[in-house]
Amino acid sequence: MDALGLTLVAVAIAIGIVGVVIPFLPGTLLVFAAIAVWAFVEQTTAAWVTLAVVAVILGATLLAKYLWPARRMRNADVGTWSLVAGGVLGIIGFFVVPVLGLVLGFVLGIYLAELAKRRDQRRAWASTVHAIKGVVLSVGVELTGALLATVVWVVGVLQA
Repeated sequence: MDALGLTLVAVAIAIGIVGVVIPFLPGTLLVFAAIAVWAFVEQTTAAWVTLAVVAVILGATLLAKYLWPARRMRNADVGTWSLVAGGVLGIIGFFVVPVLGLVLGFVLGIYLAELAKRRDQRRAWASTVHAIKGVVLSVGVELTGALLATVVWVVGVLQA
C-alpha cells in the first residue's frame, strides 16, 4: 500500500478513535474496518496476523465493555430503564444544546428515572453517579481497545 493509502487508513482509524468518545460515530467498528481494508489490500502474512490480533483485541474489548460496567451498575441497583431514560434525554439534549447537551441530558435522564424509582434524592443521585461511572468505564475500555488495535496495526505496517 502506498503512502496515500496508509494515510487514509490512519485517518479512518483516528476518526474511529474519536468515535469511541463521541457516541454518534461507530468508533470500534471503524477502527476494525480500516485495518481490515489495509489487510485485504496488503495480502501479506503480517497483515493477516495483524488483522487477527486486532479482531481478538476488539472482540475482547466489546465483551468487557458491556459485561464489566453492567455488572457494576447491577450491583449498584441501577436499572436498565434509568439507562434508557438517560440515553433518550441525552439524544434530545444533544440537539437542544449541541455536544454538551448529550452529557447533561444523559445525567438528567438517569437522575429523573432513579428519582421516580427511589423517591429519595440522595439515593437517586448516588445511583446516577454509579451509572456515570459505568459509562465512563465502558468508554475507557473501548478506547483502550481501539488504541491497542492501533498500536498493533502500526507494528503490522512496520512488518509488512
